[in-house]
Amino acid sequence: MQNNRHAVAQAVHDLGSALWFGGATMGVVGVNKSGRSLPEGIDRIRVAKSGWVRFTPLEWAGIAATMLAGLQLTRSSTGQLATQRSYRSVGAIKAGVTVLGALATAYAGYCGAKIAALAERANERGEKVQVEDATTPTAGTNSNLASWQRQQQVVQYLVPVLAGINIALGSYLAGSYRPAATLRGIWRTMRR
Repeated sequence: MQNNRHAVAQAVHDLGSALWFGGATMGVVGVNKSGRSLPEGIDRIRVAKSGWVRFTPLEWAGIAATMLAGLQLTRSSTGQLATQRSYRSVGAIKAGVTVLGALATAYAGYCGAKIAALAERANERGEKVQVEDATTPTAGTNSNLASWQRQQQVVQYLVPVLAGINIALGSYLAGSYRPAATLRGIWRTMRR
């Protein structure tokens, strides 16, 4: 029964991480750039906002699945935690990366909301919103809007990097269950 729960938790974790990584990557390279062919800057921002609004609940579902399944995997890995120092270290790093990734995701969403609000206010005042796309300012972009775009661009590239690191560390931890890896971990712990 314990192995079945562990296998289910591992699958939920991996699928959640894949959703988070894949969606964030698609958003950075696709959604943000999707309005480039539109003639008005305000519409470029609106199109990207519309895409992100639709995807954000799924992205957070992926993050929640990653975190909750990660807790279950930790609970079911007490043997590895007790006997394999590298498992503990990598597990702690992975937990930290997951939290940083979730915080980066939240901040990217906050930046996007600020960009959309600033662009809409400028549009309501009759100002032309000049942007290359949702996260790329032009020389004519209002300095406040441009600042938020640059912040969002950086943090949005950081999200798939952190989600990818999370996946790689998860693969390392899953490999720690192999008998040879377990024996090496026990041996190293006993030698110290």
